[in-house]
Amino acid sequence: MSLVRLNIKGISYSQTQNGAYALILNEVDGDRKLPIVIGAFEAQSIAIALEKEISPPRPLTHDLFKNFADRFDIVVKQVIIHKLVDGVFYSSLICERDKIEEIIDARTSDAIALALRFQAPIFTYKNILDKAGIYLKVNPKKEDEEDETQDSILMDELVANELEPNEPSENFKGKTLEELKTLLEEAVTNEDYEKAAHIRDEISKRE
Repeated sequence: MSLVRLNIKGISYSQTQNGAYALILNEVDGDRKLPIVIGAFEAQSIAIALEKEISPPRPLTHDLFKNFADRFDIVVKQVIIHKLVDGVFYSSLICERDKIEEIIDARTSDAIALALRFQAPIFTYKNILDKAGIYLKVNPKKEDEEDETQDSILMDELVANELEPNEPSENFKGKTLEELKTLLEEAVTNEDYEKAAHIRDEISKRE
């Protein structure tokens, strides 16, 4: 079976199911995207890896794995999403040490969080993308607006009854953009990544 390379499009946050996220992967040489429901912790870890300006004062779990692997000369060469069963994606880490390759099973969210830290490519099989991929509309003038609407609808369909609601403890709508950025830095410094995620969502809406 042929492999298809994927890039990370972003993380979609459901406006109706608070605390639920979908990781959106894009087909590199095509118009399809692959949505994968993930937990809040994994979403935060992936978001932090994507946004280079955010540097936690202490290593998160995936950072610790990366530091451990570096110390013992283990490299994650690539991630393969190799199976889809009852809506659950299964992935493997292709690792190498001393020119010996090993395959390690991993949750897809963890695998992608690690792929970002190792700058490793992400692949899936064509039959999985054929089954679970969604085609993007290609009107350039409306693409961004349609993508956002499509992601919101997609999230409502995917996360229903999947994750417990997680209401933000504060209302950030009355804050200015500069105040939000300051609060984001404070939340990261205090390792309150749940709060940071909600602040980041509010910043993203305005930008």
